[in-house]
Amino acid sequence: MELFLVILLLLALIGLSTILNRFLPFIPIPLFQVLLGVLVAIIPWGVHIPLSPELFFVLFVAPLLFNDGRRIPREELWNLRAPILLLSLGLVFATVVVVGYVIHWLIPAIPLSAAFALAAIISPTDAVAVGALSGKIKMPRDITRLLEGEALLNDASGLVAFKFAVAATVSGIFSFPEAAASFLLISIGGLLVGCLVSILVIRLHVLIRHLGMEDATLHMLIQILTPFLIFLAAEELHLSGILAVVAGGITHAIERDRSESTLMELKIVSASTWTMILFILNGLVFLILGLQIPNVTEVVVNDASVSNLQMVGFIVLISITLILLRFLWVYLFWSAEWTFSNKKQVGKPRLRSTLLIALSGVRGTITLAAAFSIPLAVQDGSPFPERDVIIFLAAGVILFTLIIASVMLPLLSGKPDANKAKDEAKIEQDAKVRLLEASIATIQKDSTEENRAAALSLISDYNKHIQQIRSEGISSQIQFRKMERDLRILAFEAEREEVKRQVDGGKLSQEAAYKFIRILNRSEMIVTRRLRYILTLLLFTIRRIAWKMLKNRNQRPGAFPSHQFESIQAAKIQSSQAAIEAIQNHMDTINKEAAQEVISDYNKTIQKLKNGFNQTGTHKDFRKHKKELQYKALQIKRNMIQSQFQNGEINRALAHHLRQFVSYLEVAILVDEELV
Repeated sequence: MELFLVILLLLALIGLSTILNRFLPFIPIPLFQVLLGVLVAIIPWGVHIPLSPELFFVLFVAPLLFNDGRRIPREELWNLRAPILLLSLGLVFATVVVVGYVIHWLIPAIPLSAAFALAAIISPTDAVAVGALSGKIKMPRDITRLLEGEALLNDASGLVAFKFAVAATVSGIFSFPEAAASFLLISIGGLLVGCLVSILVIRLHVLIRHLGMEDATLHMLIQILTPFLIFLAAEELHLSGILAVVAGGITHAIERDRSESTLMELKIVSASTWTMILFILNGLVFLILGLQIPNVTEVVVNDASVSNLQMVGFIVLISITLILLRFLWVYLFWSAEWTFSNKKQVGKPRLRSTLLIALSGVRGTITLAAAFSIPLAVQDGSPFPERDVIIFLAAGVILFTLIIASVMLPLLSGKPDANKAKDEAKIEQDAKVRLLEASIATIQKDSTEENRAAALSLISDYNKHIQQIRSEGISSQIQFRKMERDLRILAFEAEREEVKRQVDGGKLSQEAAYKFIRILNRSEMIVTRRLRYILTLLLFTIRRIAWKMLKNRNQRPGAFPSHQFESIQAAKIQSSQAAIEAIQNHMDTINKEAAQEVISDYNKTIQKLKNGFNQTGTHKDFRKHKKELQYKALQIKRNMIQSQFQNGEINRALAHHLRQFVSYLEVAILVDEELV
């Protein structure tokens, strides 16, 4: 029970970190999660989770790197192979040597071999941390891909170097030829195991489909289990499980592209499922890091023989050494006509881009997990030299690089080019079209004999909407959106006044008017997203529940009694005509296009209401199927917006505008659902 409560608490903290980031967007979510983890660990009744390195790697690192291998553009990765290898191999080994000697020089109590071990575990960047930061900070595309490719591969080289440095400390023996041969065997063997196991899993998918089992849920379950199977198989053979899951993810991506048309449903389910898995795992990784920091620091802070201020100074010096070495490594190879791709030469090194790469070398929980895996004793039974200090320094470097990257990268990445601001409306226009096209693809996939008529009708509506969006001018879309929103609010007020007149004239009952106003409030809340309307909706909902409990327990919530149905529809037609009249009275040369857009929507509603009087069984089935497809398409749009925002493909402002666009579509569905 206690473990269950801890898991619930951690999940709640992930949600809280997202909410905090909403109000303080300049602070990355990983920092919020680390701080929340520290806070939960230091309170008197705090949570304490011992970090098991083996469990951490298989539970968190395997699925996260597998997904990175699935989604990273393979062609771009191949084009960047030279700089990626220079960073993931060359820089790692240079860091082990240079930083190892610096650590031994700063802290002579740490033997050189143990200093090399510490340098090895802080040499690789963390793919999770890099992804979490790059997704929120706008950086050049080449640099982003370079960092992702480096983070995917440098874990293996760093961990292999760490393994041999620890072995040398424990046994006092080190052989460079043996280490080099072992590195090649572990790396190449890991890549081969990853590819082989992935191919076997893919064949299993094909076999299951040939048996007639097309259930996307079953295939998704196999896909989720795949990274764990690959990692465990590679580690059992004493090969690199990290490289194995990366290779497995790339292999799955190749197969996914080949069979995209036949596995469309699995692709949609997979995207939604992996979004949730990654959201949780990424959050847990940084929360666990925060939970470990108090335990790590307690031993060193309470040690009277160690100066706490001096230890903090060592952390700063080691971190700066890492950044300077990374900067010089990139700058020198760039100066030697280092290329980002095999087709485009970079030319002279650029200071800003070099600094971006240098400061993006964020260390993460993989470093801390490796530090915890240091043995407690050496071969003769004596304690491993300065083990607690090494773990403390590793945790400090993680925090320092994470904080410095969070502060400096947004400053260095700079503001968008002023010329690009002119294209923002066109970008938004294209994004809307892509959302509608994705909805059409979903509807086509889900089309059956039963819902074909509704699917064709909805596809026709979306195609018309696409044509309308493409025909719109893109010069003043921001002003257009504001005018459209203001006119819709004006129309809602006109509808309310018309409902009041109908109630006063005895044409509409108080009960029916209440239901009508509730729909208007919901529509206005969706359009404006204002707190006032959310509170209004909450009040109406409470009153509605109370009325239902007292009046009629069996009636479906939100449904209109049959004797009210025609009066409600007639009232909506009248209120829509009143809204059109109010908009026409406020129409001028400036807001003419926005007014015509809103009037067109009301005319469509009036036409649907007039056609809706035919409540035959066929028509009801048509409405039911169309509503199901509409809500599925809405969810696809929202998932697509959230995924693009999390991946850094769109910024927060564009995501907000797209969500508002989806809200307008939802208003139309709401009216159809309640009144037609």
